Amino acid sequence: MTAFQLASRPFRPLLLGLACIAVSACVGSPGPVGNIAVPTPAKPVAIDAYLGTWFEYARYEAPFQTGCEGVTAEYSLRETSGDARIRVVNSCYKGGLDGPFEQSTGRAKIVDGTGGAQLKVSFFGPFYGDYWVLDRGEVGSDGAYPWSIVGEPSGRYLWILTREARPDAAKRAMLEARVRELGYDWSLVRFTQHATPAE
Repeated sequence: MTAFQLASRPFRPLLLGLACIAVSACVGSPGPVGNIAVPTPAKPVAIDAYLGTWFEYARYEAPFQTGCEGVTAEYSLRETSGDARIRVVNSCYKGGLDGPFEQSTGRAKIVDGTGGAQLKVSFFGPFYGDYWVLDRGEVGSDGAYPWSIVGEPSGRYLWILTREARPDAAKRAMLEARVRELGYDWSLVRFTQHATPAE
């Protein structure tokens, strides 16, 4: 997922955007509602299997993420005694794959009683935004989930994450079907560009 911290450095539009989600008061127009009835996450999420690097396969476009390509999110455990024990590092290339590299670091905490599927994420002081893992694949031989679909209660924001930058056709079809089953308008999905791997 991408994020929300006021800053004078890179990622400010993106950071401000999700800070606004957290406090429910944005300047500018949010995206359209793509799901009027976002379901509560149905599967538990083992945080150890969620850690690591994710590639953003697709998303609902939002003003604070306009122009971001090559988007990744990296989750790791923080050395802290508090409840915000997950470190989140969001990265993208602004304006295209040849654009400037931008990165921001935040923190996340698990919402009690949700089986790890609902988190609160902050890149902006005390303000936290909702992060719901609506669905995810089964743990693979590497001990990690291979894909996840992330949303939040308003239905305006959606992120589809995979462990590879370019999922194969079968996985793409499965993800589209699952997103539709969750009630999202697929016509609003915007695919994220990633660099072609070196041969």
